[in-house]
Amino acid sequence: MSTSSAFAKARAEGRAALIGYLPAGFPDVKVGTAALKTMVAAGCDVIELGLPYSDPVMDGPVIQAAAQQALDQGTRTTDTLRIVEAVAAMDVPTVVMTYWNPIERYGVDRFARDLESVGGAGLVTPDITPDYGRAWIDAADAAGLDKIFLVAPSSTSERIVMTTAACRGFVYATAVMGVTGARQTASALAAPLVDRVKRLRPLGSNLPVAVGLGISTGEQAKDVAQYADGVIVGSAFVRVLQQHASDPKEGLKALARLTEELAEGVRR
Repeated sequence: MSTSSAFAKARAEGRAALIGYLPAGFPDVKVGTAALKTMVAAGCDVIELGLPYSDPVMDGPVIQAAAQQALDQGTRTTDTLRIVEAVAAMDVPTVVMTYWNPIERYGVDRFARDLESVGGAGLVTPDITPDYGRAWIDAADAAGLDKIFLVAPSSTSERIVMTTAACRGFVYATAVMGVTGARQTASALAAPLVDRVKRLRPLGSNLPVAVGLGISTGEQAKDVAQYADGVIVGSAFVRVLQQHASDPKEGLKALARLTEELAEGVRR
């Protein structure tokens, strides 16, 4: 299921889409899969599943710790694909966020075929850009998968033009300069970046622009939803599960409450 359908549905309802992130296999495969399903049931329109990697240079300490926990428990690429299959079966677009090295090691064409075969929607690639991502672009096009590249406040106009032309599904606008992590206030750089992207995306395109990095409350989600097509939340979800590590059932309840708060935010 393509992410385009989720954004179209949200647009028809006059709101932004809510995109929820967790690393695959965190806190373990069983609880993590249940957590993702809880997020879908409580209001996430799209799921972004992180492929655990040993050198996550873009991620802050919360997500780094969660990814390392998943790796220590043996979560690998094949496990990530099985989790994609379980979540996508709920009829929700499910994309994988991954650094490039694991995809090269697995095999680019093989990964694209396997991701498509389990119902995955596409890939978020934080450490490759379209001018260096030809192998993924070709493999994704052959498999009909979304290609989700990143833009940042420091991106030049030329790079935004190139990036949005290469994207399919949505473009990921990083709202802050730095690593991921929940913050007390949304970045002042986010709205101007979204405006630039919408002005510079291909003529006639309605490519959605989703904002990530730092959103943790319903109020922040409401603020970002006023100018962005999608609101991406990651560290806040991870932290909830970390805080309830000794009682997974309570963790899932807290996760549902946070998701409902965020889903209400993007609708206000």
